[in-house]
Amino acid sequence: MFTQSVTTLSGVGAKRAETLASLGIFTIEELITYYPFRYEDVQERQLSEILDQEKVTLKGIVVTPPVVSRFGYKKNRLQFKMKQNDDVFQVSFFNQAYLKDKVVPFEELVVYGKWDADRASLAGMKILGSKQQSDFAPVYHVNKTIRQKTLQDLIFKALSTYQEQIEENLPQSLIDKYRLMARNQAVRAMHIPQSRQEYEQAKRRVIFEEFFLFQMTIQGLKQKARDATVGLAIDYDPQALKGFINTLPFELTQAQKKVTNEICADLKSPKHMQRLLQGDVGSGKTIVAAIALFAAKTAGFQGALMVPTEILAQQHMESLSGLFAHTELTVALLTGSTKTKERREILAGLAKGMIDIVIGTHALIQEDVVFSHLGLVITDEQHRFGVNQRKILREKGLKPDVLFMTATPIPRTLAITAYGEMDVSIIDELPKGRIPIETRWIKPPQLIDVLDFARQQLQKGHQMYVICPLIEESETLDVKNAQAIYEDLCQTFPEFTVGLLHGKMRPSEKDQIMEEFKDNQTQILVSTTVIEVGVNVPNASVMVIMDADRFGLAQLHQLRGRVGRGQTASYCILVAQPKNDVGKERMKIMTETTNGFIVSERDLALRGPGEVFGNRQSGLPEFMIADLVEHAHILEVAQQEASAIFKQTNWQLLPEYAALQAYLQQNQQQNGSFD
Repeated sequence: MFTQSVTTLSGVGAKRAETLASLGIFTIEELITYYPFRYEDVQERQLSEILDQEKVTLKGIVVTPPVVSRFGYKKNRLQFKMKQNDDVFQVSFFNQAYLKDKVVPFEELVVYGKWDADRASLAGMKILGSKQQSDFAPVYHVNKTIRQKTLQDLIFKALSTYQEQIEENLPQSLIDKYRLMARNQAVRAMHIPQSRQEYEQAKRRVIFEEFFLFQMTIQGLKQKARDATVGLAIDYDPQALKGFINTLPFELTQAQKKVTNEICADLKSPKHMQRLLQGDVGSGKTIVAAIALFAAKTAGFQGALMVPTEILAQQHMESLSGLFAHTELTVALLTGSTKTKERREILAGLAKGMIDIVIGTHALIQEDVVFSHLGLVITDEQHRFGVNQRKILREKGLKPDVLFMTATPIPRTLAITAYGEMDVSIIDELPKGRIPIETRWIKPPQLIDVLDFARQQLQKGHQMYVICPLIEESETLDVKNAQAIYEDLCQTFPEFTVGLLHGKMRPSEKDQIMEEFKDNQTQILVSTTVIEVGVNVPNASVMVIMDADRFGLAQLHQLRGRVGRGQTASYCILVAQPKNDVGKERMKIMTETTNGFIVSERDLALRGPGEVFGNRQSGLPEFMIADLVEHAHILEVAQQEASAIFKQTNWQLLPEYAALQAYLQQNQQQNGSFD
């Protein structure tokens, strides 16, 4: 639209342009789409209808000359009286002596401020002049270098100059389908709405526009990645794959079958696979990964599975070795703890193609790890790896297909935005026979009863986790620490063996402690959140989380998922005395559902996308008006419409999309390419 610099607007010189740049405003378009974050109701009111301490707009005649009184250091007060009908009232402005020239005796004036009924006076906040453009005054995000009024004047000036030139950037079919306001009307109404209804219609239009244009960019990324990248057509053997699936000790759930079919279709396709596999704790993602790896092997390709911790790598090694025991597949484990001689043999096996599947940590992305024919890369708990780490592993093959897995359910709105360039598969049911985990919330004084209950479980041969937020005493946080609880439990349960696990231990120490717990040499494991992801001990039936309100919902759900992995009833006890409503709500949510997707949606509503997903590496876009939580339904519609457009052959050549295509290309040039 208007890519010219803001300096083309009268009244904006180099210094003013620098000030606007600090707000992220460089062009005319960025200026007129710098929308208010709230509005003040400045409808003119009568004294007879306003309440004490209410912020109001009053119009009247100035009946006394303005007087400025100075007191203290750089402090002043501007005072004058006004008359509305037969009522006279005092108006005071503090530290705004510069407004004196706007107050002319016997002329009409409109002022906005807070009404004090007892004193019949108005604590003035701004002078609005004698005529308002709207009953709603916009309030913008500003900083110390620019005043609210200055920014407002510049935006209004730009609107009066350019409003008629604002071009439409949405297809007319979508405007008609969703009854959207025209773009030039919406831009004006966002700044100067004539009514609440007009503002709501303008806001609805802008939200859809923001989401839709973002989704068009994402779909462009997805198409470009597929078209520009010559992917691998992994022509696997369907009969051999069916034979392998028939050897599994259980039948796949319908959800597992569905996602397996989606992944296998991607493998067969010459297009590059980039798929996100979501599944709640214990939903059976590892089985799906094993099927995909086996399929790649039948086509002569190697596979790699990268996980964030050595404990998880070892568990996957045990699991996959068991699943592939009756096949000819060779599986290797490569971590930082792998001995030099063994590592050398594994590297040679990978380079010569003698090893079919390698499981490992970030050790897989070291420079000397070379594959013979890498065809499939799977990263588990992918959000724990940085973007560059995942990229390095992908580049070790000739554009291998990529499958990302996560047991941290991502709300649909975040998946659409942060992972919009990926295809998403979801396992939304648990294997048959799984008994739902019973979750209870107790206050600290009730802990003694919980320990009695835990003793009964331990006496039946089961095991228990006790999770603490800190390793040692903290002077600032009143929370239980792992070391103290370990010592207490050793005394409370002398007939059982208690272990202690935390992040400050050496990897070899952690591995030994976990092995002892898995082998039931240790019956009680006191730990920090080291065991949050991947630890699989089916015999553990009790999870006690101390100071549970100190943890986020997603983390609590992951911790809870460490129990309930066997065939017996399991329990998660949340010990907490929250000091605020958010903490209480988290405890309530945890006791109401064990569905990770529901937990993630509620967490998103409580905390917002930045905190839930982590701003540092999330890649979440910033929207001026649209909100991922509040406007999730609009986001989904925008995503569906953008996807439908890209499915049309040569849509870029159709007249209806000419303006949209031009707008996208222009913004691509301004903000950098899709790459």
